[in-house]
Amino acid sequence: MEIYKILRADEWSALRSQKETSGAPIDVSDGFIHFSTAAQARETAAKHFAGADGLYLAALDTDALGDTLKWEVSRGDALFPHLYGPLRLSDILWCQPLPLGADGTHTFPIGFS
Repeated sequence: MEIYKILRADEWSALRSQKETSGAPIDVSDGFIHFSTAAQARETAAKHFAGADGLYLAALDTDALGDTLKWEVSRGDALFPHLYGPLRLSDILWCQPLPLGADGTHTFPIGFS
């Protein structure tokens, strides 16, 4: 199963150059890296990244993350994937721009469901 991480441009650049990251400031503060499922990603973008441009959407395979990935109750009592360890560039299956559309919402890659 794929899960998704929304990254700011500077976070994606740092991950590419450093090959791993502890995540965004909120991830570091919470002690784990926040991810979303495909069903949760659009709401995550709207809630936590409203109006932000220059974002990227990265996909990861849950099986490859092993036991460092935990499913925990969060927003709306839904289970969200949380990574307890560094996010490694080698874990990224693909990463695409997540631009703002003319309507002010993020435009997800073609085929994203």
